[in-house]
Amino acid sequence: MPLLELRNVTSFYGNVQALKGVSLRVEEGEVVTLLGANGAGKSTTLRSISGLVPAATGEILFMGQPIHRLGPEAIVRLGISHVPEGRRVFPGLTVTENIMLGASNRGRASRAEILEGVAEMFAIFPDLARLSHALGWSLSGGQQQMLAVARGLMARPRLLMLDEPSLGLAPIIVQQLFGVIRSIRQRGMTILLVEQNAHMALSVADRGYVLETGRLTVEGSPDQLLDNEEVRAAYLGGARGATDPGTAPTAAKVGP
Repeated sequence: MPLLELRNVTSFYGNVQALKGVSLRVEEGEVVTLLGANGAGKSTTLRSISGLVPAATGEILFMGQPIHRLGPEAIVRLGISHVPEGRRVFPGLTVTENIMLGASNRGRASRAEILEGVAEMFAIFPDLARLSHALGWSLSGGQQQMLAVARGLMARPRLLMLDEPSLGLAPIIVQQLFGVIRSIRQRGMTILLVEQNAHMALSVADRGYVLETGRLTVEGSPDQLLDNEEVRAAYLGGARGATDPGTAPTAAKVGP
């Protein structure tokens, strides 16, 4: 049984249909990436899973149970953590306070348990440890993205959903960020990743899906997607092995 499964899901923004019969699965321990152009429906897929955009038709199952009629708070409590595009840290709170807020779904957690979780996040994100008392507004874009991921992990999720984590970051910071994603994966975390940097996404993924105007058009392993001429032309810069500036060291590691 997949950890997460979407069955023929449609979603709308007002009168505009954003998802058109999307079906996908994420197995326990996998990293699955969603690729596609702007407006393809990638972020809407994550927002439908987390209850922010209700599914109009179809089913969304988590651990075999339907969640498509639940609200966002209930879905978070079940173990799905959504790190949205744009980071959305609280600028007037310190790094530590931002991270602690990620545990708000853990109603019975004691302060000692929460502080233990903060210490664990600082071990994963050492750059944040030295900034523990800095306010959110004072962090760089890369530091804010690390903080957003740490806050998502504080919920102790079964599934971590990351929406465009590399957006707007310099290549060297993207390298660092995906190093952290690899580290999280090695700890057994299941990840659903939306990412426009296809080379970087495929370097950490077990499988990928391509979305075009709300429909899934291609599914496969990283190697299968890299060998697909249409996928290469649209998202990977043409010839196999072509890379974005600054991504060559990790792109060489493509594969499950």
